[in-house]
Amino acid sequence: QRVPTLLYDADCGFCTQSAHWLRRRRLGAAIEPLQRADLAALGVDPVRARLEIPFVSDDSGTPRHTTVSYGAEAVAWALLTGGPGWRLVGRLLLHPPLSWPARAVYVLVAANRHRLPGASESCRIE
Repeated sequence: QRVPTLLYDADCGFCTQSAHWLRRRRLGAAIEPLQRADLAALGVDPVRARLEIPFVSDDSGTPRHTTVSYGAEAVAWALLTGGPGWRLVGRLLLHPPLSWPARAVYVLVAANRHRLPGASESCRIE
């Protein structure tokens, strides 16, 4: 069975810092650079993965049956693999009304990640 995995852009300093922060939360998901992942095998759209963080979950216990979520939803699904407090946050972020601002905030952060702490111009999304 595949371990649920959150993929991040290792070329972006802000994304890398965020990934380290999430690892310290001791989630049950792996947190890996998307540059090292076999995106095609995981069913991840490489263009979309550069714009929105992907989360790959195993739905059935078989290696070929996965679901990919992106953006705020991906972060929420990753949090669902954590302890009780993080699972609660993940559940809240997946459902309205909190899912709406979560998506908006994610889009705002992603569009401006090159301006955030730890970032550089290589973090800019074109």
